[in-house]
Amino acid sequence: MSDEQDRPAVPTHPMISPHSERASMTRTRVEQLGQGDGDRDGQRPPQEEAWDGPPPIQPAAEETMAERIRVMRDRVSIRWRLTLTYSALFFAAGAFLLAVMYLIVSAVLHQGFSFTLKLPQWAPEGLAESLNDQSQLLMNNNINLILENLIRQSIMVLIGVGILALILGYFVADRALRPVTQMTATAKKLSESNLAHQRIDLKGPQDELKELADTFDAMLTRLNIAFDTQRRFVANASHELRTPLTINRTVLEIALSDPEASEDLKALGRTLLEVNARNEKLIEGLLLLARSERELRVRKPVDVKEVATTAVEQLAPFAAEHGVTVTTELSAAPTLGDPVLLERSISNLLENAVKYNIPENGKVWIRTGMVDGALVVQVANTGQHVPAYEVNSLFEPFRRLHADRVDSAKGSGLGLSIVRAVVQAHGGNVAAVPRDGGGLVVTIRLPGR
Repeated sequence: MSDEQDRPAVPTHPMISPHSERASMTRTRVEQLGQGDGDRDGQRPPQEEAWDGPPPIQPAAEETMAERIRVMRDRVSIRWRLTLTYSALFFAAGAFLLAVMYLIVSAVLHQGFSFTLKLPQWAPEGLAESLNDQSQLLMNNNINLILENLIRQSIMVLIGVGILALILGYFVADRALRPVTQMTATAKKLSESNLAHQRIDLKGPQDELKELADTFDAMLTRLNIAFDTQRRFVANASHELRTPLTINRTVLEIALSDPEASEDLKALGRTLLEVNARNEKLIEGLLLLARSERELRVRKPVDVKEVATTAVEQLAPFAAEHGVTVTTELSAAPTLGDPVLLERSISNLLENAVKYNIPENGKVWIRTGMVDGALVVQVANTGQHVPAYEVNSLFEPFRRLHADRVDSAKGSGLGLSIVRAVVQAHGGNVAAVPRDGGGLVVTIRLPGR
């Protein structure tokens, strides 16, 4: 029922050109019994614009001077902002002090060197006035020379003081931001496992930073209580909800195995078994969603190509039952994460792509690879037209296209919600766009290893 080629090619840009049927593409074909090979190409692959490739290059708009200054200001860290502020204030204070000293020295020199020559009475007339003018000129020249030397030396001292103020300002800013650095380091170490005992516990005077640290510690305590409550709820729900359903399933199976049971009783038993199975699947999905929304407990190297291959193999009988052809193009995509959760998310995407497909000759495409250092998984399918304004709502729990909460014949409505929770727990994002011709193209992006 499946035909796989073992020569997968690593495309130069695996997420851009899905039009071509590459000879080296790894394909998994699931055909309905009795269907000929001539219908395999009845549907075109997703069109190029539907796949999530690099955005087109846009011409850069000219920036104004104010925008450039704002961009440069935003790139400066708070430590250097404080340093420059301290240095600028210190430099301005020094410049103001030197200006005041210059005015004081200038006034003192002009007052201290002010004198008038007195000559004997027999001295020629006009000689005293001439000598006074010359002495006044010499005095002014000497005062100006002294002030020029004072200005020159003051500028050199001011430059040295400015450099010293820059260095001291950096250390002062570092000292002032040390409690903030401690809070940042504590926040980076936080996880669900050490939330109970990891605290900042800042020592020092009861100032604004101490109040901020104490508030942060109190918030961590409340978060720890909330996480602990959630863990207990999931554990209790796992036991209290699964056990009655398991007992119901066992009782119904025993009743159906009774050879003396009437046909009406057997029909009722099969209906109840289907309802019980749907309830078990719903509870399993809710518990998995709750576990996926918490922080990952398992982080180990995993190749999503192998995870996707396993998911495709497991969904092959389901796809064959619905008459859907699954085509794969899988390239190596290493990352760090939980293999079980990643496999479940990809399986959910494939299961949705098969269930919500066209009645005959449905197609599903799955691709994995690396684009610009990021891991990318894309699943596309044929199907009914999906309005663009309804795509984002499909990731909400219990939301279905053109259906309400009562209509649950095809699933519990948690598939895409679980996918989003798993992807976000791995530090990635998931997005969907309508496929041209019907169906969806769902793209998962995760950090590469």
